[in-house]
Amino acid sequence: MRTPDTTRALWQIHFCVLLWGFTAILGKLISLPALPLVWWRMLLVVAALALLPRVWRGLRAMPARTRWAYAGIGALVALHWLTFYGAIKLANASVAATCIAFATPMTALAEPLLTRQRFRPGDLLLGLASLPGIWLVVGGVPAGMHAGIVAGVASAALVALFGTLNKRMVEGGDPLTVTALELGAGTLTLTLLAPLMPALVPAFAGPLLVLPSAQDALWLGLLSMACTLLPFALCLVALRHLSAFTAQLSVNLEPIYAIALAALLFGEQQELSGRFYAGVAIILGVVFAQGLLAGRRRPDATEHAELLGVSEAKQVAE
Repeated sequence: MRTPDTTRALWQIHFCVLLWGFTAILGKLISLPALPLVWWRMLLVVAALALLPRVWRGLRAMPARTRWAYAGIGALVALHWLTFYGAIKLANASVAATCIAFATPMTALAEPLLTRQRFRPGDLLLGLASLPGIWLVVGGVPAGMHAGIVAGVASAALVALFGTLNKRMVEGGDPLTVTALELGAGTLTLTLLAPLMPALVPAFAGPLLVLPSAQDALWLGLLSMACTLLPFALCLVALRHLSAFTAQLSVNLEPIYAIALAALLFGEQQELSGRFYAGVAIILGVVFAQGLLAGRRRPDATEHAELLGVSEAKQVAE
């Protein structure tokens, strides 16, 4: 029987997922290139978290080895965001949101390798089931957007990697402290990589310290505070009252929200063919099937709540 707390938690989690759906939209609205966009987003979140005494207490209590491990994960988070927003700039918000949905089947395949859990043949079958969707998506976008698909798939692979590594260290520290440490390390990573980008990834190369315009500063503030910190805080509360099954299915709606918003606000459906949306349907079907299996396998959705603060694809139940 649904309690008032559960009902409120459901509304909270759906509100959070809607906010995450806006991350792709804001990435499209912000005129900055992907590199300075991600750098500013991470820096603003870290600056906000640095104002909390709880974060500093958690940092002092964390062993040095654990801090270094989270810093390494933070570097992967930075690369994830860079490739995600790079996909938006190279293609559009719908393509980026679709590609990030690959993270769920990728995580199902990566987790047994990195966490020594039992391999499940059903997860492999689900991963294979997404291949027709990938083929349709690639064939359903203009050739000029194919670089965006490559960036988006790379972003999804990074989600699977850092999400799985985070799970191995789920008890390593306070969630807000972990988020501040990872995003702080991510900010430093981008600062160090910026001069090397022309040689490493020319598509993302450009100046790092670009002052945003007044309009971009507004969008960046919304992206950092309303679409990162606010949903993070709400989810920490909501997941106390939701099962993994419910949470996973709710979070898997994020690409749907992002694609619908992109069509409504930018008319992106005019840039994409019916094959693209058929592929989206297949991929999202795989994602929801994986969510159903994960929710039934694991009854507790709260143990990995800290993953929510640093990823566009929130693997709640994984």
